[in-house]
Amino acid sequence: QVQVVESGGGWVQAGGSLRLSCAASGSVFSINYMGWFRQAPGKQRELVATITSGGSTNYASSVKGRFTISRDNAKNTMYLQMNTLKFEDTAVYYCKAAGTGWNYWGKGTLVTVSS
Repeated sequence: QVQVVESGGGWVQAGGSLRLSCAASGSVFSINYMGWFRQAPGKQRELVATITSGGSTNYASSVKGRFTISRDNAKNTMYLQMNTLKFEDTAVYYCKAAGTGWNYWGKGTLVTVSS
């Protein structure tokens, strides 16, 4: 089993920055990729960015150039650096860890961007 816990959410003015963290524990050696997803009020959960165990990254077009996903394998932690935040980035951000035939989600961390 794998457990993931997000942190780093909060309130920020538009144009500001935040860094989210996702700490993984348990059978971390079996993780193939990790990712950030978000869900705004009244909307479906959507992909923000993913990173594979080999370091390959993928971003939603809405955040490309503003957000950066990274991971520190020694700390079993994934990060999401969010710059130039916009009001529409307001959402609960979830961390996901996935392996072959399984995935685990964190409980989420709220990011609120005021316009």
